[in-house]
Amino acid sequence: MLCYCGHTNTYETCCEPIHKNMTKAKTAEQLMRSRYSAFVLAKGDYLVESHHSKTRTPKEKKSIEKWAKSVQWIKLEVLETTKGQIEDTEGTVTFNAYFFENGKVDVIHEKSAFVKENSLWKYLGLSQ
Repeated sequence: MLCYCGHTNTYETCCEPIHKNMTKAKTAEQLMRSRYSAFVLAKGDYLVESHHSKTRTPKEKKSIEKWAKSVQWIKLEVLETTKGQIEDTEGTVTFNAYFFENGKVDVIHEKSAFVKENSLWKYLGLSQ
């Protein structure tokens, strides 16, 4: 089975290693893709851990997990990546995440900001 994030690798060789060890996310896009897979799998701990400490909301973990389990995830489209490479300290990833909820297909369109915190890529929030 292909990875939930849309790569042609399996989950076991794509996002699972990052879920187990965030140092495996070498780029902002890899972290973003792993976060999408974490939503598909309702991995609340990982979603909180991969969030930058300045914008992290551990108290929302349960509601994030509940919502992630309540929808059917369809696919992820990465539209654009700016910076966010191994040598960078910041970057953005623009994507569409499609899901089925309440009888209809919906989409999250977001330009996400990522920064390195303690040498690890972290999700900061929406990019300005």
